[in-house]
Amino acid sequence: MIRYWCEQAMVDGGNAPAVAERVEIEAQDGRIVGISAGVEPSPDAHVLPGVVFPAAANAHSHAFHRILRGRTHHNRGDFWVWREHMYRSASELTPEAYEELATAVFAEMVVAGFSSVAEFHYVHHQPGGKAYPEPHAMELALARAAAAAGIRLTLLDTLYLAGGIDMPLSPEQARFGDGDVRAWLDRLDSLRAEIARNFPAGMINVGAALHSVRGVPEAALAVVAKELPTDLPLHIHLSEQPAENIACLEAHGLTPTGLLARHGLLSPRLSAVHCTHLTDEDIALLGNAGATVVMCPTTEADLADGIGPARALADAGASIALGTDQHAVIDPWIEMRALEHGERLGSGERGRFSPEELLHAATEGAARSMATPVAPAALQVGAVCDLVAVASDSTRTAGSKPQQLPLSATAADVTSVVINGELLASDGVHRRLGAVGNLLTAALKNFS
Repeated sequence: MIRYWCEQAMVDGGNAPAVAERVEIEAQDGRIVGISAGVEPSPDAHVLPGVVFPAAANAHSHAFHRILRGRTHHNRGDFWVWREHMYRSASELTPEAYEELATAVFAEMVVAGFSSVAEFHYVHHQPGGKAYPEPHAMELALARAAAAAGIRLTLLDTLYLAGGIDMPLSPEQARFGDGDVRAWLDRLDSLRAEIARNFPAGMINVGAALHSVRGVPEAALAVVAKELPTDLPLHIHLSEQPAENIACLEAHGLTPTGLLARHGLLSPRLSAVHCTHLTDEDIALLGNAGATVVMCPTTEADLADGIGPARALADAGASIALGTDQHAVIDPWIEMRALEHGERLGSGERGRFSPEELLHAATEGAARSMATPVAPAALQVGAVCDLVAVASDSTRTAGSKPQQLPLSATAADVTSVVINGELLASDGVHRRLGAVGNLLTAALKNFS
């Protein structure tokens, strides 16, 4: 039995989450087995100062994009500057370099308060497209990295067959592809078996992703709809840019959302990422399907994608989740705030999402898009013991009401992170791996 004592904690209050004082949490086998409020700490309890919340879930990550932070803004940093750097970074990845980089990136997520991540992974093969002698070399590197950092991983193995609608993969994209959809399905099945043999199911799992309707031809969408195992979560980049919508309309007479609907791919298991440029009909289709929409506000701002219709999607019935995508920022609190700020800028209104809704998007909303256990938006018995403690007296948070910390805190205010019952981070330092800045500095030396 492990005990954590919290000065304050966001707990399940029955009808709504509530902040309780002097809370002791008992954990066993990675699960919360007891919660007591209004008590003094047991002699063996670990004290978590500040306000304790369920740890965040990162619903969309490209770990190798962390290379790009602070490197794509010269000559005013237009999209083509960013794209050139992204493909260069992808070309330089090896299994060994990626494992070192991803370990550092996942450790950065942990100290920021994330306990799980959905890694949208498409760098499968060697440059040029030839398979590695170990066909899952890149995927296993990511799994080992997550295990080292202690973060829960949903490895979203991605189908990527085309460089655009009716276009072959470019030379830079050759290592992303599997040739055809059934070769990908076979490799995905083999990967699932390999991960299950070598990693604990509650920590490392496999999901599936389609890169986009640009990257997956319609005939392949039909095969995926019929043959993809139904127990896998499915993610896709959707309507990130107007050009994608225009190309899809010209080729198919449908928006990307409409094309997915044609093949029965809209469902509660689908997570659509970005959804920046949707029609009213698209919003209704996603909402009626009960799909998850993963917004990545800091990336969408960095790439000038635009402000997605998050409030309209939530009102239509979609579940909103948050991700860090290209890691211009790795900070769940800033993503929460950026979601609300984008809505305010787009609408001219305050209060588009309540603090409770923002916290839900960063925890349960995101975790439900994954294959790892769901962490609810408030602490409760039976849930996984994934916790994050936030200082309530920092320069940024002093005076904030605990429930409103999503609008004032940052990752710099995180004092402790617990994952699967283990205290993994204290005051910005990863307890297994040390100072994350050192890890990142060493890993990034492998890339130009």
